[in-house]
Amino acid sequence: MMVSGLLCTLKIISIEMSENIEKYKINAFLDRLTIKEYKFAMKTIPVVLDVSMNTFHNYRKIKLGDRQDIPYEKVKQLEILFGIQSDTLINQKTTGKSLTQLFKGDKQEFRKG
Repeated sequence: MMVSGLLCTLKIISIEMSENIEKYKINAFLDRLTIKEYKFAMKTIPVVLDVSMNTFHNYRKIKLGDRQDIPYEKVKQLEILFGIQSDTLINQKTTGKSLTQLFKGDKQEFRKG
């Protein structure tokens, strides 16, 4: 009973923590800029992304558990603007199986059934 209660508590803490983590590291990269660079970035980035200032601020506030997301094209543009490698801006890793792995798994399941 004590262990399951602890696990439940750990899951809740984990969920709460992920709700406070930003989905994208936009603010972290902006924080590395000098004041002059930051002011320039805040004026320039929305123009380059072709979004309003408000939309850009909303991008900065997206949390890990949120359904809201930034369009792929805009993420790529941000990575270019910050001079970082692809998939560096997002704060989580996406994993999965390739089509080949899924296909092989399907064939094995079919043989078992």
